[in-house]
This record gives sequence, structure tokens and C-alpha cells, in this order.
Amino acid sequence: MFVRQWGLTTHKLSPPSPWVERFLGLIAPSQATPSRILDYACGTGRHTRLCQQLGYKVLAIDHDQASLQTIAESYGQCQPKEIELRCRDLELEEFAFAHDAEKFSGLIVTNYLYRPHLLSLLDVLELGGVFIYETFALGNERFGKPSNPHFLLKENELLEVVMAKNSFKIIAFESVYEEEPKPAMIQRICAVRTRDWATIL
Repeated sequence: MFVRQWGLTTHKLSPPSPWVERFLGLIAPSQATPSRILDYACGTGRHTRLCQQLGYKVLAIDHDQASLQTIAESYGQCQPKEIELRCRDLELEEFAFAHDAEKFSGLIVTNYLYRPHLLSLLDVLELGGVFIYETFALGNERFGKPSNPHFLLKENELLEVVMAKNSFKIIAFESVYEEEPKPAMIQRICAVRTRDWATIL
């Protein structure tokens, strides 16, 4: 079984992605209850913790039980009620959320790519929901892992996937070379789900 999640750093308490931090504020807090964010392929929870600290509810999902245990242990005996942890095989033929009624105000995915579910993943966002995605792209094989093209985004692939839905406004998109924390080719996007583009932002 191939591992499709790659850490930019090996320390289990690595800092949040600046891209995620930059756009997280677009996820508007709910008037009644905290907005709910899906941290998909959450790893050891760097973004789960960030979202919780900012007052959001979070569903953190990953295939690795040990990673979820790391999140739980980081809170000791007082895991916040705003955080739900689920261990799921993210590559099941039937997409994990295909039969669920769950919708989210935000979706965060970093350092993970599984193409068969990429388009369907956008369906978990409610109207006005914010999609924040960042992972490695073709060209990264020059610098190390991941180097398998199955795990590297093609040129403008994220942009094309989101635009194919025809129900998102693109807030920002980049395909760049990053020097830190290690040399890498990165592709990332932020988009908002909307039926009326004029009402967003």
C-alpha cells in the first residue's frame, strides 16, 4: 500500500501551512454554533489544532490511527468537544462521504493526493464553504519524495478540478517552487463555493 501523505517536516508538531493560515479567516463563524471544518488527511493535526484554537469545530479524518492518537494525546485528558476524530480509509471505492448528509464550512487538505476522490471531495462543502488545498506538483521528483507522478499534481490540475465544478469562485491559485522548509514544487488553491459569485467577498 502506498503512503500518499508527505510531511514537509518530520517533527510531529510542525507548524501550520502559511497558505492555510492566510485563508482560514474566510470561513465565517456561524451565528448560532461554531462553523465546522473538515481537516482531510489530517496527519498529526497541525491544522486541526489551529482551527480549534480559532474557535471552529473540526472533523479530523485520517487513515492512520496512530496519527489520530497523536492528536488526542496532545490534549491530554481534556480533548476539546469541538474536535471529532475519525479513522477512515480515504481510498475506499465508495467515497467516505458519498452517503452522508454532512456538509462543512471549510475543507483543508495538505500534502495529500488521491485523484479518484478529488472532484467528489468538493461536494462536502456547503454554500459559501471555503476550499483550501496545498500539495506537491510535478517537478518535485528533482528534489526527493514524493517523486511518483501518481502523487504529484499536473500543471494547473487543482485549478482545472475546481473550475470543472462550475460552482466555485477562485480566490487564489499558485504553482511555485518553495525553498523552505525544503526545496519542493508546490501547487495550492483557495476557492469559495457559491451559486452567485457576486455575493462572495
